[in-house]
Amino acid sequence: MRKPSVPHKPTRRRVIYDDWMNGSDALMWHIERDPLLRSTVLSVWVLDRAPNQTGFAATLERTLDHVPRLRQRVIEDPLGVAPPRWERDPYFDLAYHVRRVRVPGDGTIRDLLDMAAPIAMQAFDKDRPLWELYAAEGLEAGRFGVILKIHHAMTDGVGMVRMTEGLVERSRDAHSAAASSARSKRAVTPAQWTAEPPGEIAHLGEAMRHRLGVSLERARRGAAALGRGITHLAGHPISGAGEMVETLESVSQLLRPVSEPLSPLWRARSLGVRFEVLEVPLDALKRGAQAAGGTLNDAFVAAVAGGLSRHHRTRRRKIAALRMSMPINIRGKDDHGTVAGNQFVPARFSVPMDIGDPRKRVQAIGALVRGQRNEPALGWIEEITVAINLLGEAAATRITGGMMKAVDFVTSNVPGPPFPVYMSGARIERMFPFGPPAGASVNITLFSYNGTAQVGVRIDPAAVPDADRLMTDLRAGFDEILGVG
Repeated sequence: MRKPSVPHKPTRRRVIYDDWMNGSDALMWHIERDPLLRSTVLSVWVLDRAPNQTGFAATLERTLDHVPRLRQRVIEDPLGVAPPRWERDPYFDLAYHVRRVRVPGDGTIRDLLDMAAPIAMQAFDKDRPLWELYAAEGLEAGRFGVILKIHHAMTDGVGMVRMTEGLVERSRDAHSAAASSARSKRAVTPAQWTAEPPGEIAHLGEAMRHRLGVSLERARRGAAALGRGITHLAGHPISGAGEMVETLESVSQLLRPVSEPLSPLWRARSLGVRFEVLEVPLDALKRGAQAAGGTLNDAFVAAVAGGLSRHHRTRRRKIAALRMSMPINIRGKDDHGTVAGNQFVPARFSVPMDIGDPRKRVQAIGALVRGQRNEPALGWIEEITVAINLLGEAAATRITGGMMKAVDFVTSNVPGPPFPVYMSGARIERMFPFGPPAGASVNITLFSYNGTAQVGVRIDPAAVPDADRLMTDLRAGFDEILGVG
């Protein structure tokens, strides 16, 4: 995946924000009937000092101007005609979303992560925009922490990078210009009187127009696909029928429920969370990938697999494979990072844990991942998720839970800026990513920033009570891949 850039000026490539949730967004919203499937994305930043307060206020105002989703709340369609939609919150209160806190204890990174853990599992107020930002004072050595929490219904990892670009600058002094520009504008205050929301008849009309538009687009796609199928059948009967069967099998594989994890250790699930982090030199990881004939993502997943295999061996549990879920970005070349909402497919497949040679492990995992990227179901994810949502929240939650709760671990690789960025005069030293639990025991996310692979590990302590041991084994897994280069 290409690395999104952080431009020098506040003006950025236009991001498209639809008024209606797509199928994946709506599914993320609905499945929270089950708290184990709570869809919270978290990022923890460590700054070298406290941001300039005037500049920080200007930065927030600029970001709110450029990202309308941050002022919008979710409105359900009471008649079930259309998916939930985004509407501007008439009671938007920035003070609710931006909170000043102090890191407890000695102000270590460990203390910051422990403070972020319960924040991650707290449900959002669904009558407000689905994000929170915690400005954390009290880190050791004069540093400053930022905890950014976003609901997965708003966006995925790649989209989150684009949405939060407005919070950062390319230099330490860039905030001065932003603050000066903000002072020249009239301050935005909550309106005392707000327009009445559209009545039920108007809302029903909008919902039906949206549903009709979506249905017509699906019909167009279906007709095109049928036309291609007829062409194939006319010239190559077997290949045309085979393509149809292959697509159906691919969709079936995507939706197939699983009854239990493959790990004999990681059986329990809870609402608890523990955050751990590790940092790996990005160039060294890329050299290891290149030497083994794979990509950065192949090397990342191979390092994780090596660490998890080692962890089971140290607990005297030899395993052949673990079940992994991995988001596959389905954005097109022209809309990478410019389309809001979720644009990924959660691929789910078994990853071998018995390949000792790190080179062979990178190659084997690379082949597996490429196979997943070529699955026919990827092109039909919107139709699949819409169909699941139409079954109702309870059924959608049950189906999705059957797909996710027996996953052993999740990996995700999100590209970030390859250079240092600043927040209102403070240099961002670290940017640790934490994906949602998604029903798994462990979620491991890599965010590349300024030459370092920042790896955030979200652990369910009920499944993995020995987090320190797990982190030691994961570090060894990365060291194996680094040694290849």
